[in-house]
Amino acid sequence: MSNCPICDKETDPKYRPFCSKRCADVDLAKWLNGSYAIPGGNTDEEDGFSSDIAAEDPKIH
Repeated sequence: MSNCPICDKETDPKYRPFCSKRCADVDLAKWLNGSYAIPGGNTDEEDGFSSDIAAEDPKIH
């Protein structure tokens, strides 16, 4: 078996990959408060995509 990514104890199949509800909740809280983040590419505004479309289509403002 693998170990819990939060406290390193043995995982419980009921809460896999965590050892307990507490550790699962700690992990969820980290996602919700922004402690974890998945790196991504530029948004449409950052790469100019929206501006390019607006320039091509006069109906888009």
